[in-house]
Amino acid sequence: MFNHEPPGYRCPFCTLVAGGENDFNHQQDVVRRTDGALAFVASRWWPNNQGHVLVVPTEHHENLYDLPSPAGHAVQDLVREVAIAIRSTYGCEGVSTRQHNEPAGYQDAWHYHVHVFPRYPDDNLYASRPLPTPPTAEQRAPYAEKLKTFFE
Repeated sequence: MFNHEPPGYRCPFCTLVAGGENDFNHQQDVVRRTDGALAFVASRWWPNNQGHVLVVPTEHHENLYDLPSPAGHAVQDLVREVAIAIRSTYGCEGVSTRQHNEPAGYQDAWHYHVHVFPRYPDDNLYASRPLPTPPTAEQRAPYAEKLKTFFE
């Protein structure tokens, strides 16, 4: 009903869920998978909140309006696990989550996802914009390894 996915859209999150890789993320970024959700270190970082994680349903749903309750529960359960893992391993002092719907709501990937950010005093998350250059796979790797180790 409130969809903006263009015709022929190749969903980068579905590619990752299926075990593939895309221009943004690689399988090494995946930190946890459950039956209904996948968590991975994001390929877009904010200046003072590096290593944040995206949690997506394993089935394609564009936004909150399309999300069936079981998929929403799977995502939220994994968001909680990831938040605890980030808080336990990153040395941060808190965690924030956020989720966007439609272009006016700042959604730019047409697959429902929740951001899980490490938070630090005076980190200026909500007043900052993403870094102009995406982090490399090598820069993402230490964050992914911390979280993978936590989940072992």
